[in-house]
Amino acid sequence: MQDTVRVLMLGDVIGDPGLRALFAGLPGLIKKTRADLVVANGENAAGGFGITREAAERMFSLGIDVITTGNHVWEKKDIDKLLDSEPRILRPANYPAGAPGSGFRAFEKDGVPWLVLSLQGRERLYPIDCPFRTAKEILKRHKSHLAVIDFHAEATEEKEALGFHLDGEASVVAGTHTHVQTADERILPGGTGYITDLGMSGPADSVIGVKTEICLRRSLTQMPLKMESAEGEAGIQGALFEVDVRSRRTLSILRIRS
Repeated sequence: MQDTVRVLMLGDVIGDPGLRALFAGLPGLIKKTRADLVVANGENAAGGFGITREAAERMFSLGIDVITTGNHVWEKKDIDKLLDSEPRILRPANYPAGAPGSGFRAFEKDGVPWLVLSLQGRERLYPIDCPFRTAKEILKRHKSHLAVIDFHAEATEEKEALGFHLDGEASVVAGTHTHVQTADERILPGGTGYITDLGMSGPADSVIGVKTEICLRRSLTQMPLKMESAEGEAGIQGALFEVDVRSRRTLSILRIRS
């Protein structure tokens, strides 16, 4: 087993532009960063909202090990069947009992025990179960694993609070959902690597991945117009975390924009 490992985490993949950006750039990025584990948020991969088996298979074929999600995971028909049949796609673990699928995946890759955990925030989202308590319960059962967490949440305060709550227990806590990459990557006192938001892998000429004209009309008229993913040139955003295998502490963080 190697002394250190590298975790490549990618922000929300937005529709076909995001998938095309992954096709064009992800294999080379994995090779360049020497990533040992690749995690991407795929809740917007199918047409901008939700995920399908076809979109997931495209992502897996490019080297992604685990797909995390968030509040839009339920958008597509038959998502319950997909979540129940594909353990590499995670819905947030803090949905109440009875929700299809699983919120975490514990597995071994190249001799390294990994735990990937998907969580969803509650501030300005939905009043589901507590992500703080859910994370603690799951981490307690997998103490020997390198824990990598995608916290899909709206509020920066909630994201930072979870990072400190799990400091020293999780190797990585990375936020998603806002589609805007933050510049606050840091290693917390207990060794947990943290960033508030990974950003998005999607169309650059857009408003958080959505057609600009639609977002402008929504703002100007306050009408609930349907959001549609933008087209055009797209890029990949995320972060690379180098983790010490023995201590499970993050050693370095590099933001990714390509």
